[in-house]
Amino acid sequence: MAKITKEMGIMDIVQSYPETVEVFQRFGMGCIGCAAARFENLEAGAKVHGIDIDAMVDAMNDIVDAVEASKSEEG
Repeated sequence: MAKITKEMGIMDIVQSYPETVEVFQRFGMGCIGCAAARFENLEAGAKVHGIDIDAMVDAMNDIVDAVEASKSEEG
């Protein structure tokens, strides 16, 4: 189930799902600490950087799902 959408704020994503930082970096969006990240949603940030938003959202949800699956296996 998708947890991250392109309408979500960049900082909201990072705070809720810190494992997504690797995905931001892999897609060339290493500016998660910049001022714009505090008010931009994911789609706006991706557009500025020329990033395929759908691929990025899919990658983020894949990593979040994998982390949650491993946590449920541990429990």
